[in-house]
Amino acid sequence: MALIDVVKCEVNDKELVYKFPSEDLRIGTQLIVYTGQTAFFVKGGKVMDQFESGTYTIKTENIPILNKLINIPFGGNTPFKAEVWFINRLAILDSKWGTPTPIQLKDPEYGVIVPVRAFGQYGLKVANPKLFLETLVGNTTSFTTEKVGDYFKGKMVSKLTNLLSTKIADYKISVLNINSHLTEMSEMLQKEIGKDFANYGLQLESFNVMSVNVPQDDPSFKKLKEAIDKAAQLRIVGRDIYQMDRSFDVLDKVAANEGASSSLMNMGMGLGVGMNMGNHMGAMAAQNLNTHIAPPPIPQQSTYYLAINGQQSGPFDVATITSYVNGGQVTKDTLAWKQGMPTWSALGSIPEFSCLFAPCPPPIPPTL
Repeated sequence: MALIDVVKCEVNDKELVYKFPSEDLRIGTQLIVYTGQTAFFVKGGKVMDQFESGTYTIKTENIPILNKLINIPFGGNTPFKAEVWFINRLAILDSKWGTPTPIQLKDPEYGVIVPVRAFGQYGLKVANPKLFLETLVGNTTSFTTEKVGDYFKGKMVSKLTNLLSTKIADYKISVLNINSHLTEMSEMLQKEIGKDFANYGLQLESFNVMSVNVPQDDPSFKKLKEAIDKAAQLRIVGRDIYQMDRSFDVLDKVAANEGASSSLMNMGMGLGVGMNMGNHMGAMAAQNLNTHIAPPPIPQQSTYYLAINGQQSGPFDVATITSYVNGGQVTKDTLAWKQGMPTWSALGSIPEFSCLFAPCPPPIPPTL
């Protein structure tokens, strides 16, 4: 058994804890504690004497608690056994954190649920070495900042998720605009997560949320972008112009349907949509050109539904029905109905069409 003459710790800056590899010490062993370190004598799992930075020659006088436990004889180079632990108290500021899986958040402005990822950086140091050694380290001979991150990752992500959800819901912030609030969020998270670190003798020096993002290839992200683009169109061109543009799309689809089918139903729909589009465009043109003097609107023609081959068709305007009568597609007995009529009636009994089936008397001449 070789007795140790010098006990010291020289490890990388990611190590928070280092246990000296030998317990074979003696009175007269030199203990070197570098700046930013604290050393402890440990016996039977219990923390004994504590040493701050400096160089010490071990004597019974400077290890009173340990000496009392094992009753080292005074004087000489008496050997004894004890663990020596070193705690690194320097601040380590470049530890990374991130969400292992996306956080599902609902965008309050557009109602779309999107997967959100976040990552950043934090700094920490050991503020209470004895509490840290007793509560978190245990008998682990090496304890790195990565292990600290593993222990606290769940708490970080939990508090981040809660803060993001609250921030988005309370302030009606879109997920895509959350990055403008990173500084405020970082300060709040440092305060909240710092409480958990303090319970284990650690001090959270900094906590930064560097980015909150949504995978651009995710379907929900594309859906959210489409909603934002439509909202932007409305703001730029106005609701009326946007509706007119949408109406053109509908008209194109109707025209395509007319090309694929020759039924009277499609003919009537196409004609009706076309007339409504013309009226709508005329009104919008007058409004957008700021016309001060304009003729009154064209009176709306009555439209009728027809019972053709036992099926309801239409609606058709008077001109269209007249062309059907002239073409022999409908007769005076064909049933017709329009809004306001109590029941279906034969075309020949409706004043607007009676002249199509029998000569009409001339109008009453004007009074001279």
